[in-house]
Amino acid sequence: MAASSVARSATTPFPLNFVSKPSQSDHFPKTALNFDPRFKRCRIALAPASLRSDDNDRSRNGGHGHNHLVGGALELDSSALEDFPYDVVSKDLHTLPRPLSSTHLSNSVSDGPRLRVAYQGVRGAYSESAAEKAYPNCEAVPCEQFDTAFEAVERWLVDRAVLPIENSLGGSIHRNYDLLLRHRLHIVGEVKLAVRHCLLANHGVEVEDLKRVLSHPQALSQCEHTLTKLGLVREAVDDTAGAAKHVAFHKLKDTGAVASSAAADIYGLTILAQDIQDDCDNVTRFLMLAREPIIPGTDRPFKTSIVFSLEEGPGVLFKALAVFALRQINLTKIESRPLRKQPLRASDDNNGRYFDYLFYVDFEASMADQSAQNALRHLKEFATFLRVLGSYPMDRSMI
Repeated sequence: MAASSVARSATTPFPLNFVSKPSQSDHFPKTALNFDPRFKRCRIALAPASLRSDDNDRSRNGGHGHNHLVGGALELDSSALEDFPYDVVSKDLHTLPRPLSSTHLSNSVSDGPRLRVAYQGVRGAYSESAAEKAYPNCEAVPCEQFDTAFEAVERWLVDRAVLPIENSLGGSIHRNYDLLLRHRLHIVGEVKLAVRHCLLANHGVEVEDLKRVLSHPQALSQCEHTLTKLGLVREAVDDTAGAAKHVAFHKLKDTGAVASSAAADIYGLTILAQDIQDDCDNVTRFLMLAREPIIPGTDRPFKTSIVFSLEEGPGVLFKALAVFALRQINLTKIESRPLRKQPLRASDDNNGRYFDYLFYVDFEASMADQSAQNALRHLKEFATFLRVLGSYPMDRSMI
């Protein structure tokens, strides 16, 4: 959904009755998966929700216009159910599971008792470790792109997705902020992962033999001091584990990779040096995404993530943030993103043009707390758009 289609009405409804009891209006309809043996095809009824609302929508949906549904159906060839590419785990590079791409989305379905969790990258990626930390004993499903992971959850091909949202050194992953608004998944948790980079190479290769090193651009920048000291030429690729896979597959003797120790095990590489990052406090925060929200509670610390937009004017953002300060609610994150396809708007006095922004905010409170509900009720009075992305337990684990 394009960001320009975000409803910019002051009457945009918000489910303020988001308390500890489940309500039918708090959940989106589940997708129905039906199999017709006569035609050997699966039919998945998809009903993505629209952010737009009107008076008729509110009357049909019990006052919650944001639940207005539009949708169609997707037909999948059942022959794909017999040859799903993620059942075999092997160190043979030719038999490792291929990442799920957009072309594979219609060729797989979630099956079996194990929770299937999508992540971006190939096997050995830090995202895979985050998925396994968030959901122990899950079946981690690699995806080529962030978009693919979102769509895989929406189409019931996997049960969850674990995707990065910010890094302590590199900052926010803007792409995933945009995708949170475009898709209708809910944040149901967070997990923090310490990133420990290793210098990898094929067996028999020494540090002195290396002339260049491959990795993700952010990983290369995080190890700049070490790589410069070694005199290695840096070459950027799509991801860290992909770099390790490339070095192993092509049996390169003059090229190393910056990746995780898990990638070394999977692709049969030697670890020449560990913890080569310039800053030891290198942590990535991941979001756990699902089709349905969880019911927020007050039994443990919760975090809530929202996105909203405001009219242009002096002190408007200050006024928006004050609704939290007035209630002693701590903000842990604020991120602004331009409205797509409508980034510029003429000012009312015709003295120029200005950007329209969406503001993503995380705050330490559960939507089961009356103070959080009151804060968002207050914000709704002057926000042109407001949406709760999720209210979920905070990750308090020691990294």
